[in-house]
Amino acid sequence: MIKIVTIIGARPQIIKAAALSRAIKNKFSTDITEIIVHTGQHYDENMSQVFFDELGIPAPNYNLNVGSGSHGKQTATMIAGIEEILVNEKPNAIVLYGDTNSTLAGAIAASKIHVPVVHIEAGLRSFNKAMPEEVNRIMCDHVSTLLFSPTKTGFQNLLNEGFKANNAKPYNANNPKIYHSGDVMYDNSLHFSEVAEQKTTIIAKHDLQKNNFILATIHRNNNTDEPIRLNALFNALSKISEANKLDVLLPLHPRTAKLLEFNLDQELHQKIKASAHFKIIEPVSFLEMIALEKNCKIVMTDSGGVQKEAFYFEKPCVILRPETEWVELVECGTAIITDANEQKIIEAFKTLTSKSDMQFPKLYGDGKAAEFICGEMKGNL
Repeated sequence: MIKIVTIIGARPQIIKAAALSRAIKNKFSTDITEIIVHTGQHYDENMSQVFFDELGIPAPNYNLNVGSGSHGKQTATMIAGIEEILVNEKPNAIVLYGDTNSTLAGAIAASKIHVPVVHIEAGLRSFNKAMPEEVNRIMCDHVSTLLFSPTKTGFQNLLNEGFKANNAKPYNANNPKIYHSGDVMYDNSLHFSEVAEQKTTIIAKHDLQKNNFILATIHRNNNTDEPIRLNALFNALSKISEANKLDVLLPLHPRTAKLLEFNLDQELHQKIKASAHFKIIEPVSFLEMIALEKNCKIVMTDSGGVQKEAFYFEKPCVILRPETEWVELVECGTAIITDANEQKIIEAFKTLTSKSDMQFPKLYGDGKAAEFICGEMKGNL
């Protein structure tokens, strides 16, 4: 029996952890014991607790209740808390997801006291170190023992950075093992897809026409905190909605909701509030988000996870960022990067909605990535 400590702190990590917890419960309950640590990086109940309840994730064994703060303060507090837990629990490994401050804190805390790091979503690169997430994911990869990349591109990125494909056991931070594992989020999307249709009423609740509305999400700091960028995004959404008589549904992150009043042009803000087609709602649950992704016409987002989920449900996607770590989406023509450029966003919408031969190849595995990861942890930790 091996013991792992799973670190989660933000909404996407909670969702990803569901796949691993489910695989442990269903297939590896006699082989793996999981201790869950919630850092509290996202502390709004709508952004965290609802996901534990809805996805059937075991309640966290620990909650650090870190809350918001500067990158340095938040990360430092988490490092201290995680280190104490690792010393007390003495796990065989720490499991980290993605690229948040919780991920960075876990990587630093574990590597300093020689606890093996397992990084799920390893090898992803935007090649823009101005993004805090890029720094987090690179630093985590380079202290990890087992690295699970969801894509071939991610695996190749690791090779390009000096990782070797055929290292032999025993594995450690100086002799890591890298994998192309498939994506745990694809596992989740398949598993919860039918559940979402049965258990949510969000389409009817907001009077949406199936396959005939825009699903938008905006939450990244450089989009919400910079008035020029935020106005460009909302101008584009408003013009697209008006020109095409399409509803825009925007589940709004709490930070963004507070910033609209201050950073949006007053006339634009009033126009959006008065529009019958612009529907700004509170954050939605994971199952509700799946239902929205399955039933929308197109996704427009600055979220990395939502880009992929759009692809899972064969929806085109406008990426409201200057780059993406999911380059395969752009390469196969199902997504277009526009950044916060109003004209590019409008053009991308026209291009993607006029395509009749869009292909969605199986880029993210077979829906059993979590089982594969558990098997490799069992055999190699």
